[in-house]
Amino acid sequence: MKMDLSARTPQEKVLRLYFGESNLPTPEFIKQAAQRALAEGFTFYTENAGLPSTRQALARYYAEIQGVSLDPFTRIVITASGVQALHVAIRCVLDPGDEAIVLTPAWPNGSAIIQMCHAVVRQVAQPFCGSRYEIDFDALEAAITPRTRLLLYTSPSNPLGWVATEHDQQRLLDFARRHHLWLLADEVYDRIYYAHGPSPKPVPSILKHGEAQDAIIVVQSFSKAWRMTGWRVGWLISRPDLCEKAAQLNEFIVSHAPSFAQRAAETALFEGEQSLKEMLAQLEFNRNFCLQRLSQMKRVRLPKPEGAFYLFPQIEGLADSFEFCRRLLLESKVGLAPGVAFGAGGEGSVRICYASEFSILEEAMDRFEKFLLTW
Repeated sequence: MKMDLSARTPQEKVLRLYFGESNLPTPEFIKQAAQRALAEGFTFYTENAGLPSTRQALARYYAEIQGVSLDPFTRIVITASGVQALHVAIRCVLDPGDEAIVLTPAWPNGSAIIQMCHAVVRQVAQPFCGSRYEIDFDALEAAITPRTRLLLYTSPSNPLGWVATEHDQQRLLDFARRHHLWLLADEVYDRIYYAHGPSPKPVPSILKHGEAQDAIIVVQSFSKAWRMTGWRVGWLISRPDLCEKAAQLNEFIVSHAPSFAQRAAETALFEGEQSLKEMLAQLEFNRNFCLQRLSQMKRVRLPKPEGAFYLFPQIEGLADSFEFCRRLLLESKVGLAPGVAFGAGGEGSVRICYASEFSILEEAMDRFEKFLLTW
């Protein structure tokens, strides 16, 4: 059934598909875990690297979900969100004047943090080849300079929905080893992966390919898979030398993630599989509906996303995605994110977040199609 928008104000009529989060609230069992933690006295400072129990829970989680063995006290640091994990990781490996390669289109915060370090960003666009996005390794080689220190990629990708294959991961790791780079993998959407099976399967982590001495960093968050965006709890995994520095840097940025939120996050790890399975079923339904509608629209081309909860359709003839989204918002009250915001390779596309109620998506697709006919 479609939404009744007639009684709403003009601002409320906007169908907001530019956000990067689910409209569903945090599951009740996680909220109850936070209440228990507060009652148990988890209101004080923790170690800069996070509660020992939270790090141990993550080590157990990686052993069970990814088949990766991690020392919880030397290789895991809890952070106040995924973006803070990204910030700390980049701060640890870049000096002013250094350079970093970023695979794009991508969430712009990575490139922005690199610039905040007074380092240089080299964006390498992922080409759309046939039915999926790929990695242009020739372009990666061309982007290397004597000052290159870091390669950042995201899988599953925001905004592309692209997922690196294990062959892609091995090639990226080989590339980083050959050029003595830190390889930073943003794996925040790893559980939002449309691989069919009796239980939700994660995207295989880059950690499965690396050795203990490899210069690999993984940044992660509880925000997406467990719908904890407002809780601000994330983590990073790396070598002991980087984790030691990251924990020290935590002290000067945020001290640590909230103690009661860390305890709730532990519960999310081991009681959240059924909730995750239900959310994935709804997301896949939403994705397939939007794909079906968009495929029927003229001038629109897009691959089938393998993960995350975004569509990134290319629109034939679109040269100014910011102006396109501005007009769409003003004339049709549909809010999308312009592709140009996601860096090299993003212009000519728009990002649609389908982690919303079906009634909103249905109305948004109707309005979007009508707008395209007159644009």
